Amino acid sequence: MTMDEALAALQAHADPERAQQMAAYHKTDRPYLGVGNPVLNDLTKAWRQELDVFKRVELAGALWQTNIHEGRIAAAKLLTQARIRPDQEVWALLQSWLPDFDAWAIADHASVAMQKRLTASPERLEEVEGWTQSNHMWTRRAAMVATLPWTKQNHPKPEDILRRDRILSWAAGYVPDRDWFIQKSIAWWLRELSKHDPDRVIAFLEEYGNAMKPFARREAGKYLRDQLA
Repeated sequence: MTMDEALAALQAHADPERAQQMAAYHKTDRPYLGVGNPVLNDLTKAWRQELDVFKRVELAGALWQTNIHEGRIAAAKLLTQARIRPDQEVWALLQSWLPDFDAWAIADHASVAMQKRLTASPERLEEVEGWTQSNHMWTRRAAMVATLPWTKQNHPKPEDILRRDRILSWAAGYVPDRDWFIQKSIAWWLRELSKHDPDRVIAFLEEYGNAMKPFARREAGKYLRDQLA
């Protein structure tokens, strides 16, 4: 699968009318083809099966550089897999994309790929902590979205409880940031954690809830209304 073949496959499914709707919805100035996620899922699944890790990294990097919306989504999907060995080049490429994040859909797809690499090698949280100090809002936000797997464990190991608390400390540091997307990322993390560890979320909201934006506080406590009443 070459870069030209991948682009031709994407363009074969282009829908100009849908592309216009997507451009209006995402509100970010870049080319749109109008290709939906189900098609992108099918294409990238086939590409993953065809390509070794080196070739996948090469193709993902090239697709990202097109700046086409679907190209960047496909690039992220190419690298979204739990088991990738070796994965150092994958992790390096994903991190190199952080400064390019400028829209939630692309950032979220890339962050899902990052989630897989972080759960495979949790020591990478040391690097992610550095993202929380970035001047780039989307990079700071990615620190929360990429670590969502630590909200989903019903019976976390002691080391994962420590990681969970560490990420909550990042969220606490974000509370004074009034950017909507940052507040949303705090709320998202807390809302998901509340399904598995409500006590920690209640404690967080008792300490920091009044300083959060009202919408974020409401979303964070969405599944805890009885406990917070």
